[in-house]
Amino acid sequence: EVQLVESGGGLVQPGGSLTLSCTASVYFFGTYNLAWFRQAPGKEREGVAAIDSAGAGRTNYADSVKGRFTISRDNAKNTLYLQMNSLKPEDTALYYCAADPRRRIANPTLPSEYTYWGQGTRVTVSS
Repeated sequence: EVQLVESGGGLVQPGGSLTLSCTASVYFFGTYNLAWFRQAPGKEREGVAAIDSAGAGRTNYADSVKGRFTISRDNAKNTLYLQMNSLKPEDTALYYCAADPRRRIANPTLPSEYTYWGQGTRVTVSS
């Protein structure tokens, strides 16, 4: 069974930075497509960033985080990262990592495309 465990969330002031990590207990981690999603209270879960399993690790970002967030993966450590800079109050949410073993995903920003999910780590941006 695939398990994903997020960490790194917390309280940060506007303009600050956080790095989220997601460690997976899975064989052949490098073959999985991975993504970060977030869900704020009263809102639907939305895609934040995705990275595919191709050698180059092609990435995809929501418009709201482009230029501020960076997704990356370390296949040797079975870990996915989300570097978040210039954080805003509207970034406050529960952040989830997600994984899927299929070779190709039609729309990496859709939650329904992913099979495995972590429990989430909370990010609060407030002064």
